[in-house]
Amino acid sequence: MKSDLPSAAEYRAQTAQYPALTVVDVRAEQHHVTESYKNQVLLNINADCMRLSVFDDQYRWHKHPDSDELFLVVGGELQIEFEGGAQVTLREWQSIVVPAGTVHRTRAVGRTVNITYERQNAQTVFVEPTV
Repeated sequence: MKSDLPSAAEYRAQTAQYPALTVVDVRAEQHHVTESYKNQVLLNINADCMRLSVFDDQYRWHKHPDSDELFLVVGGELQIEFEGGAQVTLREWQSIVVPAGTVHRTRAVGRTVNITYERQNAQTVFVEPTV
């Protein structure tokens, strides 16, 4: 993947773009993205956060040791590959939970927009999978 991706520390340090009680137009937010990859925290919910991810390539192999991650595709198609060779494909309005500690990577099929929920400041560990 491209070198302009955030480091694990930068990803973890992101803060919510909007405070509670703010109406957020997610469709408008995704239309403002011009980069080939952008993943941003829009809102915090208790000890979790809601992220908007817009991209058109694949992300690095990684895991979140301390957080489950829920993916909800709202535009395009998202493939999620898992260590060991398993893979799922999510289409618009489909979702899946990837349990904490599961090694995975995401791959966009064209431009893909998805919402993810995970623990605020979730740890991300980049890894090389054992296939």
